[in-house]
Amino acid sequence: MEIKKHRLTDTTFLSSPNFNDRPNTSIIDMIVIHSISLPHGKYRNNNVENLFLNKLDQHAHTSFKKLQGLKVSSHIYIKRSGKIIQFVPFNYRAWHAGESSFEGKENCNNNSIGIELEGTDNTEFDLRQYDSLIKLIQLLVSTYPEISMNRIIGHSDIAPDRKTDPGPFFDWGILKDII
Repeated sequence: MEIKKHRLTDTTFLSSPNFNDRPNTSIIDMIVIHSISLPHGKYRNNNVENLFLNKLDQHAHTSFKKLQGLKVSSHIYIKRSGKIIQFVPFNYRAWHAGESSFEGKENCNNNSIGIELEGTDNTEFDLRQYDSLIKLIQLLVSTYPEISMNRIIGHSDIAPDRKTDPGPFFDWGILKDII
């Protein structure tokens, strides 16, 4: 796996429409880790992919009705199997963080790469996801050297009043020696 023209090689790329240009002054210096499953706690389906592609069937589950019209995507989605799917090239701003702030900077979408893990904030993640995440973060840091360990954070760190992911079951210790 490599990054060429801000896209991963040897992985699936599904082009999400939910992105735009980063502001000219933005430097990619942060990774935001999220968790998601649709419906909550249900895995091994394509609902998240469909959400990021604006193709989620609102009638497939009662919880999907509240997602109607939502325009969201991350750069990367890592399934329970460890499979990596990219939705937005890294040089563009994916719409993953929403209203957010970190170290006095608003709108963390401007300078971050969003990585979604298939899961919830109240369950453990699969070891295969951690393996893929570690390889991906090492590659991202070598490509975007402004990213440092203290800038690999959770969604809950940038939107603490709104978000709890990736949650207490995410093992931050696995990242301590990779950079």
